[in-house]
Amino acid sequence: MALKQTKYMRLSGLEPVVLNANSNFVNVGERTNVAGSRKFLRLIKDEQFDEALEIARHQVDGGAQIIDINMDDGLIDGKKAMVRFLNLIAAEPDICRVPIMIDSSKWDIIEAGLQVVQGKCVVNSISLKEGEEKFIWEAKQIKRYGAAMIVMAFDEVGQADNYERRIEIAKRSYDILVNKVGFPSEDIIFDLNIFPVATGMEEHRRNAIDFIEATRWVRNNLQNVSVSGGVSNVSFSFRGNDTVREAMHSAFLYHAIQAGMNMGIVNPAMLEVYDDIPKDLLEHVEDVLLDRRDDATERLLEFAETVKGEKAEKTADLSWRENPLQERITHALVKGIDAFIIEDIEEARLAANKPIEVIEGELMTGMNVVGDLFGAGKMFLPQVVKSARVMKKAVAYLNPFIEAEKTDKQEPVGKILMATVKGDVHDIGKNIVSVVLACNNYEIVDLGVMVPPEKIIETAIRERVDAIGLSGLITPSLDEMVYLAKEMQRENFEVPLLIGGATTSKAHTAVKIDTQYKNAVVHVNDASRAVTVVGDLLNKNSSKAYVAKLKKDYEEFRTRFLKRGKEKNYISLAEARGKKFTPDWEQYLPVKPKEMGIQVLEQLSLKDLLNFIDWSPFFRSWDLHGKYPEILKDDLVGEQATQLFDDAQMMIQEIIAKQQLKPKAIFGLFEANSVEDDIVVKKKGEAIAVFRTLRQQLKKREGLANFALADFVAPETSGKTDYVGAFCVGIFGAQELAESFKAKHDDYNAIMAQALADRFAEAFTEYLHKQIRIKHWGYAPDEDLSNDDLIKEHYKGIRPAPGYPACPDHLEKETIWDLLDVENKIGVSLTESLAMWPAAAVSGYYFAHPEAKYFGLGKITDDQVTDYANRKGISKDKARKWLHPNIAE
Repeated sequence: MALKQTKYMRLSGLEPVVLNANSNFVNVGERTNVAGSRKFLRLIKDEQFDEALEIARHQVDGGAQIIDINMDDGLIDGKKAMVRFLNLIAAEPDICRVPIMIDSSKWDIIEAGLQVVQGKCVVNSISLKEGEEKFIWEAKQIKRYGAAMIVMAFDEVGQADNYERRIEIAKRSYDILVNKVGFPSEDIIFDLNIFPVATGMEEHRRNAIDFIEATRWVRNNLQNVSVSGGVSNVSFSFRGNDTVREAMHSAFLYHAIQAGMNMGIVNPAMLEVYDDIPKDLLEHVEDVLLDRRDDATERLLEFAETVKGEKAEKTADLSWRENPLQERITHALVKGIDAFIIEDIEEARLAANKPIEVIEGELMTGMNVVGDLFGAGKMFLPQVVKSARVMKKAVAYLNPFIEAEKTDKQEPVGKILMATVKGDVHDIGKNIVSVVLACNNYEIVDLGVMVPPEKIIETAIRERVDAIGLSGLITPSLDEMVYLAKEMQRENFEVPLLIGGATTSKAHTAVKIDTQYKNAVVHVNDASRAVTVVGDLLNKNSSKAYVAKLKKDYEEFRTRFLKRGKEKNYISLAEARGKKFTPDWEQYLPVKPKEMGIQVLEQLSLKDLLNFIDWSPFFRSWDLHGKYPEILKDDLVGEQATQLFDDAQMMIQEIIAKQQLKPKAIFGLFEANSVEDDIVVKKKGEAIAVFRTLRQQLKKREGLANFALADFVAPETSGKTDYVGAFCVGIFGAQELAESFKAKHDDYNAIMAQALADRFAEAFTEYLHKQIRIKHWGYAPDEDLSNDDLIKEHYKGIRPAPGYPACPDHLEKETIWDLLDVENKIGVSLTESLAMWPAAAVSGYYFAHPEAKYFGLGKITDDQVTDYANRKGISKDKARKWLHPNIAE
C-alpha cells in the first residue's frame, strides 16, 4: 500500500511555490546552466551579466517555476560567478519571484550560493558517491541553511542504471537523511537518472521504463519525497530530429508523471501535446520507452527518417459535421465553434421528450469533456471561455421552450456569489473564474465591482448561495475582505469564503482572514484551481474532512508565518536618510520643460497607440504564459496563443472603426524641489502641492543607498530649481462594450474587450511618456528606441505610479487628482479605496534625473509610519491602514 503524503515541499523566491496534491508538474528552467547553454557560458565568461540576467528572465516569462543556476566550468571562478549572479537576480523582482536551484558538483560553490540566495532554494545535488560521512555532513549543512535538495541515485559503486539499483540507493539515502540527519522528508527530491533509449545497446532498452517504475516505487514507499530528472536525456539518440524528440519527451513525461514524477528540467519548446502526437509516431515512441517490442529501436529509427523535420499540419475542415449529433455538439463546445450550435440543439430538442433534457444530456456531456480536458491541462483558459460562449448560446435558445413548458430548469451543482469588493474596480480575473465555474454547472450570482459588504451579505442570504468568492486588485481590498469575513461570522454564516485577486496571498488569507471566520476560508490563486476547490468544499460526503484539513493547514501556516525569523534586518528612518541616494547636485543641470503647466489630450486615435502595446501581459491575463512574440510559436500553447492574438486583432479593428473606446489623458510639468523625503511642487517659486515619498529601510551592505523617490529631485538646499511631472490616462467605453457582449451571452469577447482596454491604457502611458521625454519636457529629444526597448525601460527617466513598489501608498493619488484636477478635466475618478474608474486607467509621476531608477520600497518600520502620518497630516491609524502590507511587524 502506498504511503500517504503528510507534508509538502514549500519553496520560495519572492513568491511561494508549494508542491501539494493539487500541484501540476513543476518545470525547472535550465538555460542558466553553463553546462547546458553555450550562450550562457559565453556571457558568464565575458562577464556580460546583464545579458545573462535576460536569459533568466526569459525562462521565468516562459513559465519556469524554478531556475537552475550552474557555474561549473574550468575557465570560470564558479564561486565568485554564483554569488554575483544570485545577488543580481535578487534585485530583479520579476526573476527572483521564483525559487532558485543552486546547481554544482563543488561544495564551496553550493555553500557560497546558500549564503546569498533569496528565499528557500533547492540544492542540486548531493549523493553517496563519496561515502556516507561526506553525504551526512553536506546534508546537515543544507539543513542548517533551510534548503531543499536533490539526491542523485549514485553511490560508492557508481550511478544507478537499473530499477533495482535506483530503489536500493534511494531507500538507503532516505533512511540516512530522515533517521540520522533528521532532514525533512518533504524537502528531499530524488533524481533517479534519466538515460537515453534507442541507443542500439541491449543494456539501454529499459532505461526509460526502469526510471518510470523506480519513480512509482519511490513515491509509494518513501514518504513525502519528490522525483525529478532531466527529460531531454531520454531522446539523446535522436539529436537533429526535433519531431521525434518532442514526441519522446511528451510521451515519457505522460507516463513518468502518472508514476509520480512531479518536477523536472524540461524545455517547453521541445514538447508536443500528448494527444496531438500522430498515432503512428506515438506507437513507435512508446514501443521504445516502455520496451514493448524486441525490434522497437530499429522500427523507430526507420520511422524517424520519414518524419525528419516534419511537423503535423492541421487543416480546418467541416468533416466533423458528418459525425453523430452528440459528437458534433461536443466538438463545438470543445473547439468553441458556435456557427452550427443552434441547428444542432434544435435537432436535439426535436428528438428529446423535454427541452431541459438537451441541457442535462448533450450539452452537459460536452461540457464534462471540456472540464476534463481543462483539468488535465489539455485545454487553456481562452478555449474554456469560448466553450462557455457556445454553451450560453445554446441555453439561451432553449430557455423559451423550457419556460413554455413550465418545466423547472436543471438544478446546478451549486450556487456561487462572486464580487469585487467595495472600492475596487478590477474584475477580469473574477470574470474568468466565473466562466470556468459556470462551465462546470455552477450557477453564478455576479454582483460586479465596487460591491459594499452589506450588499454581499444581503444577496448571499436572499439567494441562498453555497459559497462566496471575493476578488480584489488594490491593497485596500485586503481590509475589505477581512471586514466581510467578520461580518459573515457575526451573521453566523456557514458557507465557504473564497479569496482571489492580484494583491491577495495565502499568507494574508491565513493570518488576517481565516482567523475572523470559523468556517472555510481558502485562497484560490488561479482559475484552474477554482473548480477543484469549490468541488471539495461543496462535496456532501467529504467537505467536513476537507474543511478541517484546510483549517489545520492554515493554522500551521499561520503559526510558521508568525514565528518566522525576527532578525532585525531594518535600520531606523534617521539612519536610512543618512544613507540616501545623493547624486552630484553641484554638477547637475536640470532640464527645464519646454511646456510648463497642465495639458489635456482628448483627440488621440487608438491607431497611434498600437505600436506601443506590450502583448506579453495580455496573454498572462488569459493564463497563457510566455513572452510575445515567442509565445506564438510555443509548441505547448502557441496554437491557442495565435488564435487569441488573431481574435484580438479583429476586435481592435472593429473598436477603431466604430470608435468604441475613447482615450483621454492629462499631464502637468512643474517646478519642484525635495525637502528630505517630500517633493514640493511649485509654481513661480510658490508651493502648490507636496508629494510624500517613502524611504527604503532594509539593512543593506556598505555602499548601497536606501532610496526614496525624493532623491531624484534636487533638494532646496542645492539652490537649483528642478522639475517633476504627474499624469493620468484613461480608456473610456470598455465597461459598456463588455456589457454589450455579455447581453449576447458572449463572455469571451466581453473579457477580450476589458483585456484590450487594459493594454491600450498601458500603451497610452508608454506613448505619453515618450512624448514627454522628446517633446513636452524635451530632456531626451534625440531618443530613438524600439517598442521592445520601451518595454524593457531602456529610456532615460522613470514614471512610477502610486500603489506600485516604489510608492505603494495609494493616498498620493489624491494629491495628483487635486494638482491636475483630473476628474473634472478628463473624467477619471477615484473610488473610496482610491481605485481608478474606468478600470483601464494609469496614473503616476515623471522624473527626469539621468540616475532615476525603479526600485521596491520593501518593508518599513513603525518610526517611518509615524513620520509619514505627521508629514501627511493624518492619524497614525489611517497611515497604517494604507501602508500595512509594507509595515515590518
